[in-house]
Amino acid sequence: MNDPELQNTRINWSEGTWTNEPAITHITDDGVLHVTAVEGSDAWRHTAYGFVHESEHALGVTFAPGTSMEVDFGTNFTGEFDQAGLYVRVSNEHWVKAGVEFADGAPQLGAVVTRGTSDWSSAQAPEWGNTRVSIRVSWRNDALTFRARRTGTDWQLLRVLPLTEQDGVTAGPFVCGPTHAGLEVPFYGWRVGSPDTSIH
Repeated sequence: MNDPELQNTRINWSEGTWTNEPAITHITDDGVLHVTAVEGSDAWRHTAYGFVHESEHALGVTFAPGTSMEVDFGTNFTGEFDQAGLYVRVSNEHWVKAGVEFADGAPQLGAVVTRGTSDWSSAQAPEWGNTRVSIRVSWRNDALTFRARRTGTDWQLLRVLPLTEQDGVTAGPFVCGPTHAGLEVPFYGWRVGSPDTSIH
């Protein structure tokens, strides 16, 4: 794959629009965005649980075919289903979230792909807790390719999925705190650039 560091341009936090306003946001002098989630915030549709949650805190800008988007964030999660990462939105019923989620006592690396109903894939990743993580999505042709890495490690493939819609797609960082108040996630960077040229 291409070196993503060569082509990326920073996105200012002020350029994005929230799907749902967080409890608190503030930007420190070093440019880090701190986001505190509302208790009960989440994104899910129907599958297995029977409920619909559309209360995620996702900060989005226009995401176009032939580009990539990347976010960096911290994973100091302690509560069940604490989560953060990268969110791609077509509509309320069609979206993807990918990142790190604390579930069953350990960090999980995974993604939820939703087209009317949600499809969750995840794997335990204890070494992804209490660290700095980057999630990257590339949009080439009819597909989104998600990758993830921790600071100092190589990118690894997370998910490949189809996306045929061309207009009205947004993407950016997201946070959810489904089970408790006070989850605060630091976001260190947000970038747009050229897509990766290969899947592997």
